[in-house]
Amino acid sequence: FTLNSSCFLAFSQLAEKYGPIYTLHIGTRRVVVLHGYNIMKEALIDHGDNFMDRGILPMFGDVAKGHGLIFSSGERWKQHRRFTLTTLRNFGMGKRSVEERVQEEAQCLVEELRKTKGQPTDPTFILSCAPCNVICSILFRDRFKYNDEKFLHLMNLLNENFRLVNEPWIQLYNFLPAFGTYLPGEHKRILKINEELKDFILERVKEHQKVLDPNNPQDYIDCYLSKMQQEKDNPSLNLTWKI
Repeated sequence: FTLNSSCFLAFSQLAEKYGPIYTLHIGTRRVVVLHGYNIMKEALIDHGDNFMDRGILPMFGDVAKGHGLIFSSGERWKQHRRFTLTTLRNFGMGKRSVEERVQEEAQCLVEELRKTKGQPTDPTFILSCAPCNVICSILFRDRFKYNDEKFLHLMNLLNENFRLVNEPWIQLYNFLPAFGTYLPGEHKRILKINEELKDFILERVKEHQKVLDPNNPQDYIDCYLSKMQQEKDNPSLNLTWKI
């Protein structure tokens, strides 16, 4: 959830009174607070394996149902993380590396900025397009032109999602999910947006299935589909469509 400066000060004051580890109850959730560099290092670095799991907020639980790389936890998340790191590392061996994709996008970004001919312009949207396009290149093989209608629709969905996640009503829903029926519809809007995002990705997954060559994967989706085929009879592997 989002904290403003006064919250950080309040947490610091509580740490002075109760020590570097203390517990708060925020809505229906019990939250353990670690305060200070030393205790954070001890937990996340020295004992990182023991603190690897993450709690799932209700809003994100509604979206992903515990699947995927970002919103899963436990053994499922570890498997996805291990697979993703291996896949990204292999992209630097005989295939277009992540670095090459970043360099290509940086060049496209520079060309797009040159079109302004030195006139004052708001670069916010273009600067957000560039990293999104790098991710699309890794996932889908190809980048999008900045004026591509499908890409613009994707960017609008993502920007709207990020805006809604920081809305006060969403924060309230995450800590008092039982009242979701009575809250304004922002959380329902997020669910609708994520269905559109899933449709966008599923369309590309189907395109990849038609031309998939397991011996020559070109992007993350190719690698994922190949892995699913290899491990389809392995009940201990939790690869799902929610990538």
